[in-house]
Amino acid sequence: MGQKISIDSATLMNKALEVIEAHYLFDMPAEKIDVLVHPQSIIHSMVEYCDGSILAQMGASDMRTPIANVLSYPERLKTPGKTLKWNEIGALTFEPVDHNRFPAINLAYDSLREGLTHSICFNAANEVAVHAFLGSEIGFNDIINCIRFAVDSIKKSDISTLEGILDADQRARALTQDYIHSGLTQKTVSRL
Repeated sequence: MGQKISIDSATLMNKALEVIEAHYLFDMPAEKIDVLVHPQSIIHSMVEYCDGSILAQMGASDMRTPIANVLSYPERLKTPGKTLKWNEIGALTFEPVDHNRFPAINLAYDSLREGLTHSICFNAANEVAVHAFLGSEIGFNDIINCIRFAVDSIKKSDISTLEGILDADQRARALTQDYIHSGLTQKTVSRL
């Protein structure tokens, strides 16, 4: 998957970012978006309709499949990706998120409540913090501290253009870099 995605999976930042994506891509209110931990990684998303029925997107954990889907949409390509073997799956289980262990989820919801500037900041700060962690500048637990600092520090702005988005992104990156270089991080866990 790559180092960045592996770190995002370890912090559940990948799911936190998906909460923000679902809100903006599907105009879904944050309170209608739930995150569950699904250890088998077979069900990738579910949508519940007003009649109570649920549609699930299921597949093997192989990124070649969604990438092929995007590249060939609306057609489907045969890919070398893994396929599910139903007789080998066993049980499908779901667990609530441990919000103390994975604070990124709550921080994503907080960012949504604050608005677009904070959601942009959330992503940009994560990118800077993960890069700093991979470069051994900060510890693993400092990643979320950097993001929280940037989100708490960024000034809201009225964003209606691409330039506004890019400006918010750059301001968030600068805030996060300043925080890292200020020495306020603890470097609490050595590099993975």
